[in-house]
Amino acid sequence: MYNVAQVIDEKCTAKKGCRLCIMYCPEANCLDLNVTKMVAEVNIDRCKGCELCVVVCDAAKHHAIVMQAVSASGQLMAKKGESAALGQAYQG
Repeated sequence: MYNVAQVIDEKCTAKKGCRLCIMYCPEANCLDLNVTKMVAEVNIDRCKGCELCVVVCDAAKHHAIVMQAVSASGQLMAKKGESAALGQAYQG
């Protein structure tokens, strides 16, 4: 399991000109502008989980990016704590 960035469309202000997450992402073609929705969009296959986008988005006070767990099969995990079912969070 690992974490990837996910953009909350309703909070993203890319349509107003903010593209900080796209500019500061160190991974090429990971964060791009979705020109149809005018929001930042994460390519989860390229995201390394560094959280730099979260830091710059939070510093700009938009709070539009969160980290989300991805299973070993590459599927986004919907619930927090879902990793415990995989035995990764439980210490007994």
